[in-house]
Amino acid sequence: MKTVVGKVVSNKMTKSVVVAVQRMWQHPRYPKLVRRTSKFMAHDETNACNIGDEVRLESSRPLSKRKHWIVQDIIRRARIFQAPDLSQITAAKLAQSEAQASSSSTSPSTPAS
Repeated sequence: MKTVVGKVVSNKMTKSVVVAVQRMWQHPRYPKLVRRTSKFMAHDETNACNIGDEVRLESSRPLSKRKHWIVQDIIRRARIFQAPDLSQITAAKLAQSEAQASSSSTSPSTPAS
C-alpha cells in the first residue's frame, strides 16, 4: 500500500479529515524547486486528529466519492491553544485586588505634611 505524510487542515467532518500533502520537484527548464500541495480526504475512525497534526496516510479502497485514504498514525500532535475561562480570570483579579487592599490597610500610613 502507498503511504504519504501530510498535515491536517480540516477536521470538521465526522470520522473524516482533510490532509495537505506537499511535494517538491525540480522544474525541467528553469533550475528551480517547485512546491505543490495536494489535499486528500482521509478516514479517521476515532476522530483523534486535530488541525495542524502531522499524520501518515495509507491508501485504501474507495470509502466514498472523494475518500480513498485512511489515517494510519499521528506522527506529531499540534499545540492547541485554549483560552482561559473568564470566571478564572475574574477570580484571580479579585483575589489580587483583595490582597493589595489588605496589605495597604495593615501597613502604617504616614500623615501628609
